[in-house]
Amino acid sequence: MKNGQSKQLFITGIGTNVGKTVVSAILCKASGASYWKPVQAGDLEYSDSDKVRDLSGIRTLAEAFRLQTPASPHLAARIDGIAIQTESLLIPETTGNLLIEGAGGLMVPLNDEGLLYIDVLEHWKIPAVLVSRHYLGSINHTLLSLEILQNRGIEVKALIFVGEENPATESAVLTRFPIKNVIRISEASVIDADFVSREAAKIHIDLFT
Repeated sequence: MKNGQSKQLFITGIGTNVGKTVVSAILCKASGASYWKPVQAGDLEYSDSDKVRDLSGIRTLAEAFRLQTPASPHLAARIDGIAIQTESLLIPETTGNLLIEGAGGLMVPLNDEGLLYIDVLEHWKIPAVLVSRHYLGSINHTLLSLEILQNRGIEVKALIFVGEENPATESAVLTRFPIKNVIRISEASVIDADFVSREAAKIHIDLFT
C-alpha cells in the first residue's frame, strides 16, 4: 500500500468542527504533501478538497466517494445506494507524500455493517495525526481518541491543538499520553491562503519521517 519512497499520513479529529481541514491545508503547505479525502459527504459544489487546494496551492486527489447528503458517511452512502467497503478505499498511487483526511472522528461509521474509519486506518497501517480543540469535554474526547489509536497499534505522529494554549487541559492529556510532537495552530477570524502560509512557516517538524 505504500508506494515507492512516498509516505502516507492520516489526519483525524476528536470530533467534527475542530478545524482538521484547515490544519490539513497547513500541513500540506508545510510539507509539500498531496491531499486526499477518501469520503466527501455533502458540500460537493465546494468540497474539502477544493478548500485545501485553494488554501495551500498543493495537489489534491479525487475522492473515492462523493456522497450527496451532508451526514455521517454510512447514512449518506445508504441514501445514494452505495456500500463503502475497506477494499474500495485503496490509497492512491502518488509520486510524493500523501496526507489523508478522514471524516469526523475515528469512530465514524462508513457502512451499515459496522465498518468504522478506525478499522480502515488500522488496515492501511499508516500513522496518524490527531487534531484537538479546547472546549468543555475535549479532554474526554482527546483521551478517548488517543486510547483507541494506542489500542489499535497506530502510531500518533503528532497531537495538534487548535487555538490558544490551555495548560490545564493539555497537561491532563499529555500526562496520560506523552506525545513527542505537539503542534499549535492559531485561530483566526479570516481563513485564507495567507493565514495558511503563516501557520505553515511555523511548523519545523517533518511528520513524514
